[in-house]
Amino acid sequence: MNTTPCPDCQGGTPFTRREFIKSTVTTVAAAAAMPLAFPASAATKPAKKAASETLVTTFYKSLTEPQRKVVCFPFNHELRSKVDNNWHITDKKLGEFFTKDQQAMVKEIFLGLHSPQYAQTVFQQVEHDGGSGGGFNGTSVALFGQPGTGKFEFVLTGRHCTRRCDGDSVAGAAFGGPIFYGHAAASFNEKPDHPGNAFKPVVTGEPDVLVSKHTNSCFYGDPDLHAWLQERGIQQLVLCGITTNHCCETTARMAGNLGYDVRFVLDATHTFDRGDLTADQLAHATATNLDGEFATIVSTEETVRS
Repeated sequence: MNTTPCPDCQGGTPFTRREFIKSTVTTVAAAAAMPLAFPASAATKPAKKAASETLVTTFYKSLTEPQRKVVCFPFNHELRSKVDNNWHITDKKLGEFFTKDQQAMVKEIFLGLHSPQYAQTVFQQVEHDGGSGGGFNGTSVALFGQPGTGKFEFVLTGRHCTRRCDGDSVAGAAFGGPIFYGHAAASFNEKPDHPGNAFKPVVTGEPDVLVSKHTNSCFYGDPDLHAWLQERGIQQLVLCGITTNHCCETTARMAGNLGYDVRFVLDATHTFDRGDLTADQLAHATATNLDGEFATIVSTEETVRS
């Protein structure tokens, strides 16, 4: 089992799910613990319904009544919005509680949430992180709501793993794909393809540019993000990701200094308790530091509406 700590993401305190921005046209991502940057116009493109969503309904219909009593919850249940870096949404493991056919459906749902380029790599990382706990079969799943109602969601959890799929395309959801607990490389000097590392695509589809960071800021990396944005005439950025007060705040400060119009989506970022300060206090401090000087602090709802 891999227990190497993440440079910025150490913690483990459960946190509320952050709805990220809708499906994007132009995305900017960075390897490891990373903020995401979206040209503002990208937030208005509607998300494309994934094939995994249809399979979620098939999986739901395959459940026996005893299984439903364990893994099916009301749509507004508090577990639907929980995320942690090492947890099981129920106490029933995939490989022990479900039939072989159901296990195969869950794997297909998982793979369908990722781009073909990375699906198997990310799957293998879940296998590796699960270690003696059973690998992918040591994960657990839950379903929230009822199919066909517009409020229906699939969640899979495990070590370093929280994946969600909209069974019916949840209204206002960030995208019909996964939300990841990102784990950073061992140092900022390692390349994205170093052994044991897998780039986790946090939006469906491929990023238009993948920046391998050398520091907390996306503006110090390969390729040169500032040059890439300037070549395309992009002047407004929307930032989200982890951690709020490290990579996200540093990238926002640099973007502001470089003259970009930065929208910092505070509730689409996350950080951890640190010392005597809670994650919420640290996020509030970041918002206070940035707003009106380096960036404009906005919410996911405001961003999606704009």
